[in-house]
Order: sequence, then C-alpha cells, then structure tokens
Amino acid sequence: MSRPGSPQAVPGTEHNPILTANRGKFGLASYIARCAQLAMCLEVSASPKPGNIDRQDDYEDTRYEHFIASAVSIYPVIEEVSGREYGVGKAIKDAVTESIVWQKGGNTHFGAIILLVPLAMAAGKILAGKDAFTITELTAYAHEVVKGTCTEDAIDFYSCFETAGVRVNPVEEYDLQDTDSMAELREQKLNLYDLMEIASGYDMIANEWTSGFSKCAECAEMIIKGMDGRLVPGHGADINDVIVYTFLHILSENKDTFIITKFDAQTAEYVSERAGSIIEEIQNLRELHKIYNNEHEFDAIRPLIREMDREFLQRKINPGSTADIVIAGLFIALLGGLRY
Repeated sequence: MSRPGSPQAVPGTEHNPILTANRGKFGLASYIARCAQLAMCLEVSASPKPGNIDRQDDYEDTRYEHFIASAVSIYPVIEEVSGREYGVGKAIKDAVTESIVWQKGGNTHFGAIILLVPLAMAAGKILAGKDAFTITELTAYAHEVVKGTCTEDAIDFYSCFETAGVRVNPVEEYDLQDTDSMAELREQKLNLYDLMEIASGYDMIANEWTSGFSKCAECAEMIIKGMDGRLVPGHGADINDVIVYTFLHILSENKDTFIITKFDAQTAEYVSERAGSIIEEIQNLRELHKIYNNEHEFDAIRPLIREMDREFLQRKINPGSTADIVIAGLFIALLGGLRY
C-alpha cells in the first residue's frame, strides 16, 4: 500500500492544518481507541440535535444509555485494529457484535463503526513514527485501506446486518436479505469496497468510503474551527453547540440515508430544508455581528432548534447517518488534539 506524503499545510489558507496527536503515556492504540470512544459519547450527548437520541431525549426502545454502553464496548476492537491494514470487515463485525452484547437497545453505532474502523487503522499507521498529521493525509490513507479490502471483508460485513438488526434499502444486486449473495460475492471475487461503490449513489456512509471520507473531513475542519472561534457559533462556543451546528450544517446539505430508508427521499429533502433554514438564521445573526460579539448569542437560535427537535421526535424522524459522519469528524478532531 502506498503511503501519502508528510503533512503540509496549504500555503495561504487555513485548509488542512497540521494537527498533533497528544497520545500521552498509554500508547498509540489506546489513544486512538479513546478518541473513538469520546467521539461517540460527545455526539450522542450533544443537545438539542433534532430527531436523534441525546442526553435529553430517548426513544421507546432505545435510550441514551444504550449509546453510551455501545461507545464503551468497542474500545478493545479499535485498540486492536489501530495500525493494521487488513481485516476491515472482521473488525466491523467484532465492533458491531460487542455493541449489541453490551446493551439491549438494538442498532446504535453501525454506521459510525463502518467509518471509525478504517480511520483508526489509518491513524495507527500514520502516527506510528510521528505525532503530526493532516486531515487530508489521514483520510487519504483510510481510503487506501478500504480500497485494499477483500471478499472475506465483504462476507464479514454482510453478517453484521442480521446481528445489528440494521434497516437497509432493497437492492437487486447482492441483496442483504438473500443468502445466495455471499456465494455470488465469492464467485465474482468482489471485495467490500466494490459493495460500497454499488451503494455509494444512495448511501451516505458508503459514499464516504468511495469519496475518500470527504464529509468526515469537512466535519473535522468545522469542529476545529468552531472551537477556535473561527466559525459560528463564534467566540466562547462550547463543544455542545459546535457539534449541534456541525450536525445541522451537514444535514442541511445532504439527504440523510437513514431517513430515506425509513421514510422516503421527500421526507429526507424536507429535513434538509428545515436544517438549512436554521443554518440561514444562524448566518443572519453572524452577519449582524451578534454571534461574534457575544458568546451567548447561539442561545437566540436554540428555541428554533428545539422546535425542530420536537417535530422530528414526534414523527420519529431520526437523521442517524448524519450523526455517524459527525462522530467520524469528532474522532479526527480529537485525534488531532482538540480539547474542550
């Protein structure tokens, strides 16, 4: 596998800054696993996050505590795979299995695990001999990892769906509900990356694999700039508000796969438009110089977000795929030394 070059900031811009992994005294693999755990805990704790479970809102069968248990459970899997370049499918399967064993709330972090595993593998390789890296370097290496998957990775991945009880879109090719699909995968020697390419046109998580984790990178940059005061919600913003803003921003620009699967494309479009209206209101406040001059101005928008949250919770509209991408962005930012 070819390795991307050394991290270099783009001259004259703030894009792709050099980040530093402050790994501490317990080793690189432990550091990477803790960053993954914390990213999952921070995302589910952020509130109000319209439609999704958070520290204020639960569903009937799935609670905030189930997500916390899931986040804790994957530690040994992420620690084990950090720095490896093979076994992506098995690692995803192991993490999903641990997640289900440790809580009774069903599928919690399936999409996030699909993103975190290759990013953790890439992080282990890149940071094996140095502390500095760039977001582009990390995502480029993770892209190389997923492109190097094999047929057994695809088989392991398929077995996760029944374990996690994941809802999927019906597809003609290699239907996840069809037991003959595994035989076809072996016969045609398709790997897990091939399957993601097939799904990339309608699935946000699959598209991250094939696009080089582009939205994960966008989330990481947004979170870092938000905590530095270079992006709304502005100076003095806390991690909660930055996560909520990032979630809404990504949701406003992308139709959430989970909503399309659970409802339809029209509902997903409506959700994106509602998120976009919130972002527009925030931008209007920024233009009026209210947010940058007062660290509490984000509170002026919070009632609108809560109203959107109440509507989505009542209609059981939960943008789960967007949350998964935000988790990956948080992981990258934390890996690069973000603290709050």
